[in-house]
Amino acid sequence: MTSELEIGLYIFMLAGFVGFMVITRVPPLLHTPLMSATNAISGISLVGSLVVAGGDHGTLSTVLGFIAVTCSTINVVGGFTITDRMLKMFKKKENLP
Repeated sequence: MTSELEIGLYIFMLAGFVGFMVITRVPPLLHTPLMSATNAISGISLVGSLVVAGGDHGTLSTVLGFIAVTCSTINVVGGFTITDRMLKMFKKKENLP
């Protein structure tokens, strides 16, 4: 019988491979909407990590939840910063005298 760890690792490797294949085939024009969707998913993982960190399931769970909150927050803030920079590239430049 396979253990839960083996099944989890298999799903993790498969998700990583599929994610890599999807991201590498995205045309440059779609990167801004894709980043916005990714930021929304990161926001959902931030909420989930807050629930885990504050769930009082034990010390290890709280520490891992805190690490997840920190990483998710960095990911969300960085993603919105990059999206903002990309959107500024498409704005028309004002005429300079």
